[in-house]
Amino acid sequence: MKFSRSKMSFAALVIVLVAGIAFAQPHGGPHGGGDFFGGGMLSYFADMLDLTDAQQAQIKQIISKEKPALEPLFKQEMQSREQMMQLIQSGSFDESKAQAIATQGAQVHAQLEVQHARIASQAYQVLTAEQKTKLAQFIAKREQRFEQHMQEHEHGAHSEEPNQ
Repeated sequence: MKFSRSKMSFAALVIVLVAGIAFAQPHGGPHGGGDFFGGGMLSYFADMLDLTDAQQAQIKQIISKEKPALEPLFKQEMQSREQMMQLIQSGSFDESKAQAIATQGAQVHAQLEVQHARIASQAYQVLTAEQKTKLAQFIAKREQRFEQHMQEHEHGAHSEEPNQ
């Protein structure tokens, strides 16, 4: 089983985390309503990549510029999740309504992915060649762990099938 889409998403997420290093953005989203990508991760990536103050300032400027486009998308994503939870808890499942909510949520998520990619691309250009190498090594190691985990899970799932 290939994980190319998951790998790409994970790699994009890591780069976006790098983009969020210098900037904590409240958005009220699923990350606790506080930091844009979580305070602990921000300092971790700043330390791991040895970002200079100037680099952090550049990344902060990039994110500040993109903030107005991100906030409404985060709100829309939360609204879709809330609508789905309301449907689940309503006691009467309406598949067409669930499909409409899921489709809307997927469209919003796609828009967020594009925004994240834009931010990540701009932030990536701020990194030095050495920092890009460190980031690539980090991503490769995480992808390897993820693949191993998925393979273990896949093999574990097959061995737990009931006897017939």
